[in-house]
Amino acid sequence: MYQAPRGTFDILPDDQAYWRYIEQKAVELCQLYGYQRIDTPAFEETRLFSRSIGEVTDIVEKEMYTFEDKGGKQITLRPEGTAPVCRAYLEHGMHNLPQPVKLFYLASIFRYERPQSGRYREHHQFGCEVFGDGAPALDAEVIDIAWQFFSSLAIGQLSLNLNSIGCRECRPGYLIVLQEYYSRYNRDLCPDCKVRLKRNPLRLLDCKQPLCRQVASSAPQSVNSLCPQCGEHFEQLKGYLGLLELPFVVNHCLVRGLDYYTRTVFEIQPEAEGAQSTLGGGGRYDYLIEELGGNPTPAIGFASGIERIVLNLKRQEVAVPALPRPRVFVAHLGHEARGEAVRLASVLRRAGIGVLEPVAGKSLKAQLRQANTLNVAYAVLIGEQEIDTGTVMLRNMATSEQKNIPVAQLPGYLQRLD
Repeated sequence: MYQAPRGTFDILPDDQAYWRYIEQKAVELCQLYGYQRIDTPAFEETRLFSRSIGEVTDIVEKEMYTFEDKGGKQITLRPEGTAPVCRAYLEHGMHNLPQPVKLFYLASIFRYERPQSGRYREHHQFGCEVFGDGAPALDAEVIDIAWQFFSSLAIGQLSLNLNSIGCRECRPGYLIVLQEYYSRYNRDLCPDCKVRLKRNPLRLLDCKQPLCRQVASSAPQSVNSLCPQCGEHFEQLKGYLGLLELPFVVNHCLVRGLDYYTRTVFEIQPEAEGAQSTLGGGGRYDYLIEELGGNPTPAIGFASGIERIVLNLKRQEVAVPALPRPRVFVAHLGHEARGEAVRLASVLRRAGIGVLEPVAGKSLKAQLRQANTLNVAYAVLIGEQEIDTGTVMLRNMATSEQKNIPVAQLPGYLQRLD
């Protein structure tokens, strides 16, 4: 039998309520903060990602789905959401709009990773991006959106991790200090970190291998190497988070996995799970628009994995609203009544009333059993007598109370019951 490709899964009807609940909360929250939706293609030119994410990252080196299209171009399925939004910002001249420009998206993301709980080769993200404002107050706003998003979903027991990794001016000096420190532990490092030590030392702090994590715990801290401007930015951000009453922990090993980040980086994690189950995170990327060919443009954003949110909703037994379902079942007795049932179902649907119909060939008793199984509120019964009198029998499935109603009055009567 055919199966979904490894690392992918079907979102079955029983789980759709979780997904619609999450998406609805995301849209409602973004509207409150003045963010507008943007949708970008599922694939882009490969160089967009290799240039923005960084050549020496696991995503570019190991995880991207890249292929040559029939026109000979290198194309990559979207491995993250920020770079495509940056491309759209530049391509469509959004830098000419009043700044800051605030955007959000709901998108599929593709990465060739080892499948595990909450991590898939196709997963889905909710993300926000803001362009044209470098003030720490905006950092606080984006972090606040992320925090309020999870709060609105009733997910509890979360921790906010925060760090600053500096800018072009101060980070090079920090990387030298970091390399000097890690060089003393070269024998203890995993194979990937031995490569990172030479090519991308900041990624050393992000390794999840136990020995590497132990070395990272005593590594020099980036906040001690910040230039005056970055230091002031970080202090102001912490002050704003205090005003917003957002509890946070400064995590000196937090760097995120993409090379475009500058200054602020943050993650929101379940307290019981840790970094392997991060629900959302992001940070500043003040140089990315410039690196993609635009004018210097400060920017910040965050993204959250919807699959992990669903797992946490289930784990914490959060009740989500059921999706709307038809409330009326049209049952019939006899061949002639079958035709009238089909006609009446169409009339009700055109009046905005959801209707279910029985499987053909069932007895009236079996039809009512089906209506009860489907948990509808009302059953409309049609037989020869009802056809002759131009009426229907309306049955309340909860109380078994029945009432004769003229067919012409039925749509209005049901609408008043809602």
